[in-house]
Amino acid sequence: MTEHPLALAINGRERLLADRLIAFEPHAPERTESVVVVGLGYVGLPTACALQSPTAQVTGFDISEDRLRAIETGDVDLPEIERRRMSAALAAGSLRLSSDPSVLASADVVIMCVPTPVDAAHQPDLAALRAACETVVSYASRGQVIILTSTTFVGTTRQLLVEPLRERGLRAGTDVLVAFSPERIDPGNYDHVQRETPRVVGGVTQRCAERAGAVIRRMTDSVYLVSSPEAAELTKLYENIFRAVNLALANEIADACAVLGLDPIEVTIAAGTKPYGFLGSFPGPGVGGHCIPCDPHYLLWQLGGRGLSVPVIEQAMRSIDQRPGRVVQRVVEMLGEAGIDHSGARVVVAGVSYKAGVQDLRESPALPILAGLRRLGVDVHYHDPLLPEIALPDGTRMTGELAPRGRDWDVTVIHTVHPGIDYSWARDCPRVLDATYQFDAVPHRRVL
Repeated sequence: MTEHPLALAINGRERLLADRLIAFEPHAPERTESVVVVGLGYVGLPTACALQSPTAQVTGFDISEDRLRAIETGDVDLPEIERRRMSAALAAGSLRLSSDPSVLASADVVIMCVPTPVDAAHQPDLAALRAACETVVSYASRGQVIILTSTTFVGTTRQLLVEPLRERGLRAGTDVLVAFSPERIDPGNYDHVQRETPRVVGGVTQRCAERAGAVIRRMTDSVYLVSSPEAAELTKLYENIFRAVNLALANEIADACAVLGLDPIEVTIAAGTKPYGFLGSFPGPGVGGHCIPCDPHYLLWQLGGRGLSVPVIEQAMRSIDQRPGRVVQRVVEMLGEAGIDHSGARVVVAGVSYKAGVQDLRESPALPILAGLRRLGVDVHYHDPLLPEIALPDGTRMTGELAPRGRDWDVTVIHTVHPGIDYSWARDCPRVLDATYQFDAVPHRRVL
């Protein structure tokens, strides 16, 4: 097993705590099993691809026929090497696709990878999760291993799987083996591959943990067992809450740098030379994606129902939510400084996906930025070759500018810089707002 030092800011005492981790090593030889992956989104599809082996027949189950067709044609947001592997597996029949839930009944292993978003009020949207759990429970059979990977509230595994299974006469740990193993997939970052990323597994019983650990071990070289599904569930929430708080702090430091006349990127990199007690993040226009803007709200929702206030997390999420509004405000300020009325001013947003190199628009700060500028009467457009058409939260559809010219715009907002895309046109724009703080190709750029 690959050694992974603990990333803890505890004054060098990480080594003293390393033995608290239970590193899992399978004792029995790998068995031939049929595996069904429920949900073929940004987690489920890479999971299905990673499980490919001579000892596994993998079926990807998804209720969306459109998604299944996209996978069949290769029209998916995967690294090229994974896309080729997926196409080869489909052609060989080692990866099958289905929208028929009856495939669950004969599976040895079921891995659940369904989305867990939040609604407009930041309340957990459990519809997909509940529906998936109900389907899995209804088709569960004795001896089956069921692993939930979706980030969710503490107690989900017992509430939505273990208890309904018991009502069907299937006891977790005896008749079926149930565990939670949070996903750790970093879309668009090819440095963080599944094989090299450790995973955590929490089983309802020790036997559940070991059998689930053996399954997860097929995807990664390092698996660590924790004492319960609840411990694993909170582990995932803590990971993303830490990131959310860190990003909120990075944005505040950037605001401080603006007042003090300093470069926040330089300051962050300099602080990062400290080999202990610091883990820096870079500021930006906001936080997007399926995890950081959503997952902390699952804990806030759960703790709020129990009367516990967690002000650090609450303030971090408010700060993150307000960041796109800061971008809108700066655009209006820049137009005003130039004597341009923002009503009718022409503004283009460069890059709208939540992260460089991905086609994912979920929770992207670009959406409230575009919507906010539209509400103010700004003639706003966007340029993103990865997303030729998008929909704003109110349903308004927008088509991207294919070949923008800098001189055609009053302000260019640099939101997401995709690798391999030419942004040299932005140099010709008289006013450039760099919301990434790192677009130094334009000497006259301004930052938030």
